[in-house]
Amino acid sequence: MPATLATPAPPSPDLVCLGESMVTFLPSRPGRLADVPSFARAIGGAESNVACALAAAGHRTRWVSRVGRDGFGDHLVEAVGAYGVDVTAVGRDPHRPTGVYFRTDEDRATAAHEVAYYRAGSAASAMSPATVPYASVADARILHLTGITAALSEDCLALMRDLTAPRPGRPLVSFDVNHRPGLWRDGTASDVLLELARRADLVFVGADEAEALWGLKGMGAVTGLIDGPATVVLKLGKGGAYVVDRRPESFADIEDADGVGHLERPPRVDVVSTVGAGDAFAAGFLSATLRGLPMPTRLRHGHLMAAAALTVPGDLARPPRRAHADRLAALDTAAWGTLHLGPGWTGDDQEVRTP
Repeated sequence: MPATLATPAPPSPDLVCLGESMVTFLPSRPGRLADVPSFARAIGGAESNVACALAAAGHRTRWVSRVGRDGFGDHLVEAVGAYGVDVTAVGRDPHRPTGVYFRTDEDRATAAHEVAYYRAGSAASAMSPATVPYASVADARILHLTGITAALSEDCLALMRDLTAPRPGRPLVSFDVNHRPGLWRDGTASDVLLELARRADLVFVGADEAEALWGLKGMGAVTGLIDGPATVVLKLGKGGAYVVDRRPESFADIEDADGVGHLERPPRVDVVSTVGAGDAFAAGFLSATLRGLPMPTRLRHGHLMAAAALTVPGDLARPPRRAHADRLAALDTAAWGTLHLGPGWTGDDQEVRTP
């Protein structure tokens, strides 16, 4: 009888992203939700956005979550999987629905922007240490989490605490604070998000979030409070992003760094929509991290991935080809400062302009 050949184990993922994704309905025209006549179906979720962007950029990624055993759950799993993301660790809940939300066309930062969430009691809100085995994330090089998950339920918060707890062989934990005030009803956001940030290895936080949550302004104040991670990235909006790394060797070969941190301003971008730009920035930075690129270059790749998202109307954008992104990230300071990116710049018609 011939010997049976063992099926080789699939390669471990570069990155695992854990969190809720929802089916999102995008308006057919600007205006109040009450006035929009129809919506187009898409997908949305901070963590799955990062997983999809990194998969499209050539990395092995896995999305871990729970969805309902319903048509919306089917759509989410199929749509995320179509990007090349491993979705085998997504649980299906027969008793809870998949979350959905509707949003207006206006910029998220404006008072006219509306979002209607239908996620209470969703399948993802039942994630817990009991329903999400640690083995589903343990084999990754990086585990990416956000503060959104911690706000969904007490079970989700328990899972976040379990995943960020120190343990032998833990993947590098990346944590995007991603403060969504509407999800926090009990006034615990500032304490919980600080606790989780301190337990991570790499933290992304917006300057506006740091001020709203902890009353902090400036990189020194932020890193003084978030004192656990080796790396903290402070996002300054149009002002760029500042990275502080507590390992001196991270800046050893960077002439303009002071051995503590580095500021990198973004290129000029013709903005179509700001939705998804923060997730894209994290994806670009994490992609460069996986490749072992220098800290300032990681910021540039974050800006380039964000520029891809800013120049399309939805949450997800086609990332620039790696060789093209590497060429732009390697520009000297003067050339980087004149870079101008518009819609279509990541495709074959890459629209890159300089004055």
